[in-house]
Amino acid sequence: MIPVIRDVLKTIETPAYVIDETALLRNLQILKEVREQAGCRILLAQKAFSAFALYPVMAEYLDGTTASGLYEARLGRECFPGEVHTFCPAYKEAEMEELLHISDHLVFNSVAQLKKYKDICAGKRIGLRINPECSTQETAIYDPCAPGSRLGVTLANFDPEVVQDIDGLHFHTLCEQGADALEKTLAVVEEKFGEYLHQVKWVNFGGGHHITKEDYDRELLIRLIREFKKKYDVEVYLEPGEAVAIDAGYLVTEVMDIVHNGIDIAILDASAACHMPDVLEMPYRPPLYLSGKQGEQKYDYRLASRTCLAGDVIGDYSFDTPLQAGDRLCFEDMAIYSMVKNNTFNGMPLPDIAVLHRDGRYEVVKRFGYEDFKERLS
Repeated sequence: MIPVIRDVLKTIETPAYVIDETALLRNLQILKEVREQAGCRILLAQKAFSAFALYPVMAEYLDGTTASGLYEARLGRECFPGEVHTFCPAYKEAEMEELLHISDHLVFNSVAQLKKYKDICAGKRIGLRINPECSTQETAIYDPCAPGSRLGVTLANFDPEVVQDIDGLHFHTLCEQGADALEKTLAVVEEKFGEYLHQVKWVNFGGGHHITKEDYDRELLIRLIREFKKKYDVEVYLEPGEAVAIDAGYLVTEVMDIVHNGIDIAILDASAACHMPDVLEMPYRPPLYLSGKQGEQKYDYRLASRTCLAGDVIGDYSFDTPLQAGDRLCFEDMAIYSMVKNNTFNGMPLPDIAVLHRDGRYEVVKRFGYEDFKERLS
């Protein structure tokens, strides 16, 4: 954690998502270098990070956004200068007119959906998502190539005749993975769909590429893209989400109380269920500034929320000094899949969204209140 967050930690009104502009720019610079060296186009996957207050900055480094449906597509078109690519497992007829107006690329998930809408898509850049059935990960919930997956057309269900109706192919198979997983995937994509790659203008390699991680093999990624472009004479797109904002945000919370039941339990004003759902869905134990694993430091605590959900527990941590009501804790790597997935279960207030600017200035860009909770209901 950079020193400047320590300087403002005690003054932050909690709970608050804090986007670290310096760390975000570091990621964006890496992506820009890959984009330039590989000769590809890189888009922000808004499903991971949709902090549109920073879109003008991000647009200086990226080519546009990807959307998982109408609302994300509208956000990308309204707030991010650049291309808008939309993919959805199924499109409602009532959405199509607007989607066609605001999307530069529209990708279909099935041959049936493509055939249903191809006539009204005349003149638009449209694509088809394929499923190479090449799993390179172990977490089934995030594996689009798992048996029975609804995402993408398998070779057995591919209709060669639709190639004449599309401009590109799309596959998304990775999740927090390296270039070696992409290399394996590309080999299978070429083996199964190679004869069609020569007939399209662009191929989207999807997201899940951990490009900005320190140990990521960016040279391999660049080589793979260059070779693919040369072999098939296509434009290549990447659409990372996590790589854009990884390690570029915090969730700052306050200790409200300490209770005891065989262990010491700290009640926080932040919630795993409401403010960081991936902690329970994945599940995983988020990094916490100035803490250790259970038993590593002198004082152990279970960190939990003030919701009524018994399982709303963030994890077990240890500290050098005892926790007290009023202490501030800072969870790290909280920019991605947090703001986009949060909720108001139990009437929990949504955290502020703030930016820690590169000059050390702290700015709250969004504060939520009761009306935000009420207006989601009826």
